[in-house]
Formats: sequence, C-alpha cells, structure tokens
Amino acid sequence: MNFEFKPLTLEAVALTQTDALIVLWPDDEDAVPVSDGAEQHLIDWVRQTSDMGLFDKGLAKILTAHLHPACAAPRLIVVRAGDASPEEVRKAVLAAMASLKGSPVQEVILYMGLVTPAVGAHRAAVLAAAEATYTYTSTLSRFKARVIKTVTLAGQEAPQIEQELTEGRALVSGIEWAKEWANRPGNHATPSDLADAAESLEKEKHISVEVLGPKEVAKLGMGAFMAVAQGSAEPLRFIVIRYDGGPKSQAPVVLVGKGITFDTGGISIKPAPEMDEMKFDMGGAASVLGTMRAVAQLQPKLNVIALIPTCENMPDGKAVKPGDVVTSMSGTTIEILNTDAEGRLILCDALTYAERFHPRAVIDVATLTGACVIALGHVRSGLFSADDHLATALSQAGDAAQDPCWRMPLDDAYAEGLKTNFADVANVGGRAGGSIAAAKFLQKFTGHMPWAHLDIAGTAWKSGAAKGATGRPVGLLVQYLLSLAKEDSASKTATKKKKQAKAADA
Repeated sequence: MNFEFKPLTLEAVALTQTDALIVLWPDDEDAVPVSDGAEQHLIDWVRQTSDMGLFDKGLAKILTAHLHPACAAPRLIVVRAGDASPEEVRKAVLAAMASLKGSPVQEVILYMGLVTPAVGAHRAAVLAAAEATYTYTSTLSRFKARVIKTVTLAGQEAPQIEQELTEGRALVSGIEWAKEWANRPGNHATPSDLADAAESLEKEKHISVEVLGPKEVAKLGMGAFMAVAQGSAEPLRFIVIRYDGGPKSQAPVVLVGKGITFDTGGISIKPAPEMDEMKFDMGGAASVLGTMRAVAQLQPKLNVIALIPTCENMPDGKAVKPGDVVTSMSGTTIEILNTDAEGRLILCDALTYAERFHPRAVIDVATLTGACVIALGHVRSGLFSADDHLATALSQAGDAAQDPCWRMPLDDAYAEGLKTNFADVANVGGRAGGSIAAAKFLQKFTGHMPWAHLDIAGTAWKSGAAKGATGRPVGLLVQYLLSLAKEDSASKTATKKKKQAKAADA
C-alpha cells in the first residue's frame, strides 16, 4: 500500500480524477472557510445536508454521495473528524475507509485541509487506512487481496508531515508483518519458520541475525526454555537480531519476545474451546519481529537487540510434568507446578542471556496471563516495571502511539505465592493477582538491569467475528525507540554546545 502527501486545495482535489475522495469535516462547521472557488458548492452541500439532519452529528459519522456534480471522483465520503487529534482522526479514517470495503476502489485521496490536524494526525491517518484495509492471505486458496493500492493525503503543508508519513509507512510495514506471523496457524509458523523470517531481515542495513538451535541452547544451560520445548517434535530456536545503528560504545535496548508458536498447555492441558487461538501465543515474538522491521526502515541512531525464544508447548510422553524441577540459565531452580505457565519459563532464560549486553533497558513482551485480560480487558496492555523512568517513558510512548498500556504494581508481597519447599521458586502462585505474580517471577531474572514487562494477553489479538492479530504493541515499542533516539540526539547537541562555549571562553 502506497502513501504520499500532496499540498492541494479542496478545489484541486475535487477536480482530480481518483476512485474515491474522503474529506475530513471539522466539529466547528463555522470554521470552514467561505470561498469563491468551485469547491464552495461542495461545502454548501455538506452544510445544507447537515442542517437537514441528513449528516449525523458525532465523531466518525459519514455522509456519502455518488457522482456528485462538484466532485470528479465517483465516490465522495465526508466524515466528521472531531478535534482532528490523532485519536479522532484515526477513528474518522477507520470509518471512512471501512465504508469502501467490498468496492473496486484502488486509489483514494484523503483531504485534511478543512481541519487543523494536530501533530501526529497524518501518521494516525496512514495507520488507520492500513488497518481498515488489511487482509490476511497466507493460508487461503481463494482470497480477496487488498484492493486499495494508493492513499494520497492532501491539504496544507506542515513541517512534520513528511516525517509522519515516513514513520507511518514503517509502522504499517512492521505492524502488518507482526499480524501476518501471529495470524498464521501453528503448522505455518513453527520455530524454524520464525527463524527464517528473522533471517530475512539481514538484507536491511545495520541488521545481523544469529539463530541458535537445541545444542547451542543446551550448552548455554537454558534448562527452563528446554523444559518447555521437550514435549514437541518441533525443535526450539533462540533468535538473536541485532540492529547496530548507534555508536559501538552505546548500550543497546534489548527487546525480548515470547515465541510459543502453539500452546496446548502441555500436561496441564487447556480446554478444547478456543484452543485454536493459542496460535497467537507468539504475539510477543511477532511484535518484536515487526518492531525490528520498522526500525530497520527508519534507521534511528540507536542500538537495538531482539531476543526471541521460540518453541511449542505440547503434551507428549517427553513433556515436562507438574512438580518437575528444572535449572534455569541463571542457576535458579524452578518447580513447574503448572506446565501452562510456560511463557515465563522461556522468558526467564532469555532475560538472563540479555545481561551479557549490559543493556540500557530490557523490555519483554508476552501474551503471558489470562489474569491480565481480567484486570485490563482488551484496551490497555499491562506494564510492569520497578524503574520509574522506564515505566514513564513506555507509558508516554503508548499514549503517543495510540497503543496504550497501564502500569501495574510490583510489591514484593505479590511474590509470596511463588515460594516452594522443593526449588528456589515456583512458576505459579495463587489465582489472585496472577499477572503480577508472573511479573514478579520474571523480575527475579533481571538482576540490576532496567527492566519492563508488557503483558499483551488482552491486546495482541481479537476473538469472535473479528478474530485476528492486532500487531500491538509494535506502535508503542517503535515510539519508545524513536523517542530515545531523539533524546540521545538532543543530549549530544547540548554537550557539543557546552564544549564550544567552554572553548570560546578559554
């Protein structure tokens, strides 16, 4: 899908041949300028229709017309865009683009010149247009591919627009790659398949990939990770992706993505209804893959490392049993009381591995607990961190990216349930506060690293008629990384100016 921007007036776009014209309409209709141009006929028509009650009030309400005499496009859609904030533009564009579903429209002009778009609104428009038209195709013999090929944003020029489009294009690429891999069934997204996907990133500048198999993982002593994988015929993979965009001396950000490509629950087997959705249990890995693809396209001056432990959780005769005790890479022994609490077992070894990079921050992403869905539903991801600075940065990034999270507590008292007589720690506590206990388990393997955990069990996919991956939290992670790169650049500039001032004084 192609996105571009053109500085055009409403009169110009109304006279442009295209398959569909979408016009964002402001809350304050009186703010729409009066003109002597041909577009005034179009504006008067919208106002008259609104006055007659034929154009409903409210955000994302739509007015449509075919073969309008003031418009060269055969389809005209006017949509109420509220205050033109990124969130309201997103909702408006989603509604307008959804109204084109099933039509043969291939080219769309999205006119934003009648509203005053807030910073981030053009990026939001790009993401919404892509979201509304995304189609899964990988395992369908007959499918309807995305029909809309080009979306041209039009309106008044602003300094940030080109950057917003650049970021929007990269985010669409990353989010849709994350959706693609999370949507694939388990037999089309094995650990080996994920490794192949990661290796395809090596064609990008500054990207290198290393894939470790069972022998290498055993040599590292990743006993918790191996325990989860031992019940499956599919061999595990430990994927390391490096993006070296910053100075060699710069400590990297490490992203860790849970990659359970299918989760039966193991011996603690899940109930049959909706078990098919456990193909989404590698949503954390998919989002980390998507984030790295977006980063590779945006090329920030930053070092980022992605770690993806990936395997299946299956219940065959070799599977780990409830009550078994395993030794993690850190040397900590773990009593596995519930084999369906497997995500934290593969993540804990990956977190120990992350220590070797002396990271500036470690963020793990996982569809970890049903308890987080009960706590936060499907709106916000759960954020756990003892580092206030990191937690604030991630929360702000989520808000800016319209990919929100909510900080949860990490009181030491929540770890009481993880005590056991037979190992250093148990992998589950009681039912109450389950998402917090899971985070406390992971925290034991983070040492002194600045660490955060994102539980995306409620946000990584949708069920029901809209079943499918969301691509979250790619937006949050990319926003966080871009903000970090911006901070680094500002700090470098400030340091340079201080040195220049000092030299001048000397």
